[in-house]
Amino acid sequence: MRIREVLGSKASQDVVTITPDAGVRDLIALLAEHNVGALIVSTDGATVDGIVSERDVVRHLHHDGTVINNTVGAIMTTDVETCDSDTLLDDLMKTMTDRRIRHVPVVDDGQLVGVVSIGDIVKHRIDQLQFERDQLDSYVHQS
Repeated sequence: MRIREVLGSKASQDVVTITPDAGVRDLIALLAEHNVGALIVSTDGATVDGIVSERDVVRHLHHDGTVINNTVGAIMTTDVETCDSDTLLDDLMKTMTDRRIRHVPVVDDGQLVGVVSIGDIVKHRIDQLQFERDQLDSYVHQS
């Protein structure tokens, strides 16, 4: 199973990005508006400059109550783990678990094509297991 299958099964293929010079208030508004936990930071909407999550906001808020007045560039993670559409699902699951990350941008030929969250992967796995269970059940109960 490859990441392209997970992307293809998502309800929305849209990738929400934000620029590094956007304000943290704008970030929070976009996270809420799109009901997501992280945004890709990109100056052009097609390449990955960083990633910024709810966790980043909370961690910075703990250290500096004025983080709300900062820019996304001041709080984003620049060392971003990415994958491509051909990445094996099991390999990405291991990477996400080992690095304790919940969102991974999918980049093909240098261009951002999607984002996979741990929730996307869990949903895909559950759907796959249910399908297999149904197939086995059908096979066992054939006349």
